[in-house]
Order: sequence, then structure tokens, then C-alpha cells
Amino acid sequence: MTESAGTPGDPDDSAAGEDRTPDAPPPGAAAAPGGETRSGSGSGPGPAPEKPSGDGGGGLDITVRRKHHWLRWTALGASFVVLVAAGVGWWLYKKLDGNIRTDTSAAAELKAYEKERPVSVVHDAENILLIGSDSRAGDNREYGRDDGGSQRSDTTILLHLAADRKSATAMSIPRDLMVDIPACHQAGKAATRAQFAQFNWAFEMGGTACTIRTVEKMTGIRIDHHMVIDFNGFKDMVDAVQGVEVCLKEPVDDKDAHLKLKAGRQKLDGEQALGYVRARKSLGNGSDTDRMDRQQQFLGALVNKVQSNGVLLNPTRLYPVLDAATKALTTDPGLDSLKDLYDLVRGMRDVPTEKVQFLTVPRQPYHLNRNRDELVQPDADKLFKQLREDEPVAVVPAGKLKGGDKSPDPADASGPSPTPTYSGNNAATDLCEQ
Repeated sequence: MTESAGTPGDPDDSAAGEDRTPDAPPPGAAAAPGGETRSGSGSGPGPAPEKPSGDGGGGLDITVRRKHHWLRWTALGASFVVLVAAGVGWWLYKKLDGNIRTDTSAAAELKAYEKERPVSVVHDAENILLIGSDSRAGDNREYGRDDGGSQRSDTTILLHLAADRKSATAMSIPRDLMVDIPACHQAGKAATRAQFAQFNWAFEMGGTACTIRTVEKMTGIRIDHHMVIDFNGFKDMVDAVQGVEVCLKEPVDDKDAHLKLKAGRQKLDGEQALGYVRARKSLGNGSDTDRMDRQQQFLGALVNKVQSNGVLLNPTRLYPVLDAATKALTTDPGLDSLKDLYDLVRGMRDVPTEKVQFLTVPRQPYHLNRNRDELVQPDADKLFKQLREDEPVAVVPAGKLKGGDKSPDPADASGPSPTPTYSGNNAATDLCEQ
């Protein structure tokens, strides 16, 4: 008997090419579309599922690869930004650091006279001598006659920083104060003899070191650091903080000082500020005392402006201030780096503005020449002792203290001798509200 075409030996097959109905799935299995049989619960092990093919699987791989690619570029980009920022930061640091000039000659002379210098009394308290150079040569000649480059200390301030850094006292020393100037020897110049003369002669004859030794001889206070600031540097600093406000009791018109201002609250730029702190004829009573009062008031306003959030917390405003300040400075080797200056400023940043005090050493007209000054004793020595021993110093606004710059007479008070009070102001003083 001939078998029909089909699967050999299949009794259920009929004629060749005949349509057949798929076998029913075994128990426990369900039919899948396309005739595939998927194993259900209770079924035995079946063939391993095939990996999905087509766009579904390939698209997932591409998405993962793109994500990793993006993450790599993000990391590289972030690293590049950090490196650029670090590079710019380092460049700015080196630029500011390179602006500062070091006074090595003063350091050498002070070392030579170390044995005669006073010793520090209070650990961590610091005394810094700030000197405003009065050279009238070059860029500075426009503020007076050109004297060929000789220098005098137009402004000298002894800045005392308390050991706890909770207060700061700035004591002005009049340029016309008659003092004992020691024998000095400035590099490249002949030695000078000891003499009794105007204070600012010390800077002209012997430079910074001679000025420091004169202050130490007068006060008994060890000078730890010094800074010399020139005229143009001062102007640039004021411009960098976008001007400083002052209060004028009367209008000012002074061609020599480059000033023409109305009475009341005025915002001064660098050029005006320099004229304001140097003018004598057109402001106040024309005395050096009045000029020093203005200097103290202006410096207080400048400190207040720099300490404001608008400057310290704004890098775009802080950098020009730092650039101008560092270009203006000549310092001792202990302050000749940006890090040294930063550490100094960081120690002062928490000093309240009302605790930054300005005063002038107690003085009166010199008995042999009323155009000069002399110390008022024992008031001056009491003040020097307070600063030397890091004791608090009390000041009241200029003009409100009976007796001018003198401290109260202890004989006028009953009970224990009171703490001396001096004429001055603080950085928080608003002159327009006085």
C-alpha cells in the first residue's frame, strides 16, 4: 500500500498539501500568537527565551552609550572650567602679590639698631606704622611745587590692633610736632646727627627706618610692621570703592586742592578725596589740627565703605580695591605678600566699625614757635602706656571734649582716677548727624 505524501509514519496525515490544524497545546500550556507555545505554571523546563531583536534592544544600547558619552563630556567640561578658574585665580594672586614693594633698606637699618629698640609687651597685639608719602615729584607734583623728589611724611598714623582683635586704635602724629630724632643713616645718604626737630624731618632725612625709630623713641611702643602709601595709590583706592561720602558744614572752592563742593553730604572721587584730606587754607580754621581731624574722619568713612558687603562680598568690586591697594604699598618684609596682608585684614574683619577709633596724640602749640606743636604731658605718656599695654582707649568727637586734645584732669574728678578720654571719632561716626 502506498503512503500518502506527508510526514512518513504519521497515521493522522491525509493527502499531501492538505491544510492541517495545529495540535492543541498540552495541558498546562497556552497558545501564543503565531502558533508558539509558552510554558505556563506547572510546565516543565522550556527553551530559553530569545534576546529581543529589532529596534527595541538596539535603541536601549544607543541611549546608554549616549548617556555615558554625555557624562564624559560633562566631566571633561567641568574639569576644564575648574582648571581655567584655578589658573585665573593663580594669575590674579600672582599679579596682586607682585604689586607689593618691599622696603629692605629699612629692615636692614632697624636690624642694625635692634638693641636700642623697645620690646613688645603684649603677645598678639600688633602696632603698624602707616606713612603717607609727601613726595612732590613725578605724578604727585600737581598737588604742590615740584621739590625734585624729596620726601616727607605728610601723614603718619600708628595703628594699634588689640590682641583679641576686638578693637583698633589709629593715633595720628602731627607732622609739625617737635620731637627727638635719633641719628639715622639712610642707604645712599650720609648719616645724620641726633636732633630736636619737626617730626616729618625724620622721613626726609632718614626714610622709613628713621621715622620708625623716632616713633619708638617717643612712645616706647615697638613697631611690628609699616606701610608707606603714596598719593596716587590713595586716589585709586577711593575710586576702586566707587567714592566715599563726607559731610561738609560749608561749601568749598579751592583751586589748589582741586575742590569745588557744596555744603552737606557729598560723595568724593579719588581726586577730590586727596584734595579734601590735604587742604588747609579753604577748609576749617586752616590748622594742621583741623586737617588731621578731616583725615581721621575720611579714613573712618573709607574703612566703613570697604567693610560693607557691597565690597567685601563682591569679587568684581573687591579686586580693583585690592589691585589699587597693593600698587600703593611699600611694606616691611613681614607684610610683603598677599597672604600676609590677607591674614592681617582677616584679623580685622570682625572689628565693629564703632570700635575702630581715630585720635591725635595730645599736643599743643610749641612754646617757642606757635606754628609747631609739642606733646601735652602727662596726657601723651598715659596714651602711649595704654597702647603699649593693650589697654582700652576712649575717645569722644573732636570739639566736644573740654580742653581740646587734652585728657580730663584727674584732680577734677572724685574717687579713683578715671580712664583718660581723648578727642577723636570712630569709623561708624556719621558727620552729617552730629
